[in-house]
Amino acid sequence: MKLKKLSAILAITATTLSLVACGNNGGDTSSSTTEGSQDNSSKAFKIGFSNCSQDTPFFANMTPIIEEYAKSKDLEVVSLNADNDTTKQNKDIQDLISQGIDVLIINPVNEDGPTAGIEACNKNNIPVITVDKNVTKGNTAWVGRDNKVMGRLVGERLIELLGGEDATGTVLEIQGTAGSTTMMNRRDGFHEALEKAPGLKIVQSSYCDYDRSKAIPATQDLLQANKDVVAIFGHNDDMAIGAAQVCKEQKQDNVLVCGVDGLMEAVLKIETQEYHITASNDPVLLGQTAVDAAIKYMDGESLDEFIDAGTVVIDQKNVAEYADKKLDFATMVK
Repeated sequence: MKLKKLSAILAITATTLSLVACGNNGGDTSSSTTEGSQDNSSKAFKIGFSNCSQDTPFFANMTPIIEEYAKSKDLEVVSLNADNDTTKQNKDIQDLISQGIDVLIINPVNEDGPTAGIEACNKNNIPVITVDKNVTKGNTAWVGRDNKVMGRLVGERLIELLGGEDATGTVLEIQGTAGSTTMMNRRDGFHEALEKAPGLKIVQSSYCDYDRSKAIPATQDLLQANKDVVAIFGHNDDMAIGAAQVCKEQKQDNVLVCGVDGLMEAVLKIETQEYHITASNDPVLLGQTAVDAAIKYMDGESLDEFIDAGTVVIDQKNVAEYADKKLDFATMVK
């Protein structure tokens, strides 16, 4: 999906983010700014960005976000797209090293895939900052979000909308990609929340790979096989929107649909009450935080192993703060 009018967001003065762990109940775990502008970074350097793919709106947005924000800091960026191929991602990293990068920012295809490329960076004393997804070893820091907390916050808000811990009925869960850490953490956090409402029964779909076109038939099958469905939770908004479409077609208007990512299409549907809850996974703030981490490291400052870019639950109560048709995702950058 084409990035829409990022310039308006990226013109905002960026500051180094002091990020805090996600909180409970309120759902807002956004980071706070504690340091001055980094535009006058003492070192000019070249960033290499290896993106896992461009096949979802979230991943497609990540590349221009990092490029534009880094360029606003007078930093050179070279970006390559791995097309969800671990072999290609390792070759891309070698290519970036040969082009003289000073820092690698990588959204890995999976946790273990880019091991060879990261080892090559380590041998060449090139710091590695992972963004969104993490790797098993070799990186300097990971800029991401606590997906378990995101799933839990959505689950807690869903219980509230269903009437509290005495709620009953069937909750359908549309699953992401098998073996994905993101999928497992969002699942586990959601399940943890729903344990507080023992009258709610979770029924899981087959793995739909975060793909709306796969989520639609999976939802059709689940709705046919289960009675008393009161809610649907998708491991991302794209799949959950597909599920909401099925509910609308089958006139199951009382089913509450929720997901994760803050996809603007979902946010706008919250306004019209066709969708109910999402947790922000703002790619703008994520990409900017990764670049800020690179600047901080190159200025000689230490980085935490995990830099939490924060999240916020969006529902009918606060949707007006985040709805913006010009954007692809709800942004926490104000």
